[in-house]
Amino acid sequence: MTQSRSIAVYPGTFDPITNGHVDILQRALALFETVVVTIAPNIRKNPLFSTDERMEFIRDALPELGARLEFEVFEGLLVDFCKQRGATVIVRGLRALADFEYEFQFAHMNRRLAPGVDTVFFMTDERNHYVSSSLVKEVASLGGDVTGLVPPAVVAALAAKYRK
Repeated sequence: MTQSRSIAVYPGTFDPITNGHVDILQRALALFETVVVTIAPNIRKNPLFSTDERMEFIRDALPELGARLEFEVFEGLLVDFCKQRGATVIVRGLRALADFEYEFQFAHMNRRLAPGVDTVFFMTDERNHYVSSSLVKEVASLGGDVTGLVPPAVVAALAAKYRK
């Protein structure tokens, strides 16, 4: 398969997608023709939503960009997936210094394993720098309002999951 800089891969669990993730996806789609969102099933994290639900939340949040978004459920070495898809870029978002240190290690390891695959970092918009999927789930589970932190479909889905 021919590699193209127009294909990027954005990996994550996205359980659930936050407005920070949406911001990163929109910005990545401004640079790359196609973004393949790889959703890790990550059973160890005990996901709240199925992979199908997570994909639907992303499609729903970006309906105008849907044709340029592709989805895959993938486990294994991310760089192997990139090579299979002909992607040369991994997209990652950074919220804080701790994210940088963690992502820095992965970017270098990925580069060692696949010299033709680069990692591009996007700084999260300042409105979302403190938001994580884990924090959103915790707040929602305790009855807190997560409106404005996640897309509307996710607000509704979280309310349904945690309705007591």
